[in-house]
Amino acid sequence: MNGQPTRVTIASGNRIIAATDDFSFVRNEITFLFGESGIGKSMLCKAVYGLLDPAELDISVGSMSYRHYLDINEIEGISRLGFFVFQEPSSHLNPLMRISAQLREGTIDGTEDEREIFERLWENRDTREVEEILDVYPKPYRPSGGEKQRILLAMAFKKIRRLAVQPRDVSALFIFDEPTGSLDNRYRNRFLAFLFEEYMLRQFTALVITHDYSIISEIYSKNNGLLDRIHFRELRHKGEGRVELVDFRADDYLTWLRSTSGRKNVTMAGDPVLRLSSRFTIFGREHRICSDEEHAQETDLLIRTGEMVYVKAPSGTGKTTLAKIIMGLYEAETCSMTLVGSSISQATPRLFFEREVWGKRAGMVFQHADDALDIEATVTETFAGLPLGRAFSHAELIRFLGELFEGKLDETFLSRQIKFLSGGQKQRLNLLRTIIMHPPLIILDEPLNGLDFDSARKIIAMLDQIRKQGSALLLISHNEEIFDALVEKECVYYLT
Repeated sequence: MNGQPTRVTIASGNRIIAATDDFSFVRNEITFLFGESGIGKSMLCKAVYGLLDPAELDISVGSMSYRHYLDINEIEGISRLGFFVFQEPSSHLNPLMRISAQLREGTIDGTEDEREIFERLWENRDTREVEEILDVYPKPYRPSGGEKQRILLAMAFKKIRRLAVQPRDVSALFIFDEPTGSLDNRYRNRFLAFLFEEYMLRQFTALVITHDYSIISEIYSKNNGLLDRIHFRELRHKGEGRVELVDFRADDYLTWLRSTSGRKNVTMAGDPVLRLSSRFTIFGREHRICSDEEHAQETDLLIRTGEMVYVKAPSGTGKTTLAKIIMGLYEAETCSMTLVGSSISQATPRLFFEREVWGKRAGMVFQHADDALDIEATVTETFAGLPLGRAFSHAELIRFLGELFEGKLDETFLSRQIKFLSGGQKQRLNLLRTIIMHPPLIILDEPLNGLDFDSARKIIAMLDQIRKQGSALLLISHNEEIFDALVEKECVYYLT
């Protein structure tokens, strides 16, 4: 694991879950690991860290069986002295214990530096807010997803501070699995700044698993002096669970971003597709739509044919809720809009949306593909039942899928069940399933979620193409850097 190629194989029976001939990272340096969702990044990291169960999976590391690997003293030190920040913090916080108690369990016992660490990860340094969080028993809705993520990060930083009393040659590994997935760019940047400051005080080995390629821009602008100790790598498909780890050229992303920013979408002054009143109420809370980041200029949300509109707000504010109101999936308490000529309010019955909106006036690409796809269905069956006007032949489906999928696409792929696709493949299928219906309005909730760089580029090119063909696009995304480069300022709205 010290920069030398290491073979790792994880299998269940005859099925390979993840296998690579080279899973390596440099000791006492920081590696950012990119790659699409479901490709095996987390599983490989868990295997190296020693978190998998050899009784449940067939695992080998190098030439060793996993049981032999786990017996190595260095591996025991990796987990004892390091920390693993899991992607889904809710499943790793005990609902029967206050946050403060969980922050002081086991190897992170003690309160020294705790408050200062919390304040570094929270934008508001009001001590009352910190006390309130520490006193909470975790619930599904409280703390918020972003707060739970920062709680696990605080635990990791407490462990990093413990390295100060360890010998210089200890083997400690810190793995951050999607540490900023629920954070907006402000909090993401606070985490990065804190991570690099701690690293400069005492070097440690860190792996940061992420889909957020815009992290590269932040590092290049704020931490240029550390670039010789930072590595960008990407995991790529080789087929049937096999992957390869390659160096990712940061300049590929930065150059593409500059070229994208240089050709922002020119809005076409077409007919209105959606006009949503500036105020709506749901779950007992009133929301406002504004044209400025300071929320001083309230305005209706207006989308015309050929426009790409971007709605921005901090995580948990209600962006996805807004999208589901437009689609009739949530019933607002007060709401007024016009969608492709039809007036809609909170009194509009669900049957109208089922008959007149879904797939006809509007379609939605959900943030999580598993929420939109039947995982037991096949690829072909995913397109069955859509209001397409006519049935597509297998040859036509293969050509259509080929716009976003690489490799061999044939009858075997069409008959594959969704549950056996990677997260990134599901997300691409999720997008194509909506686009093939060609509704006047397409709502995209985190359309780049779980995708690698090549797939993200292809999807953005496809979105630009369907926009030019007259579709109206409503974007919701944490990928602010990318969509700020794509969308004109006049087409950016702010939700509060």
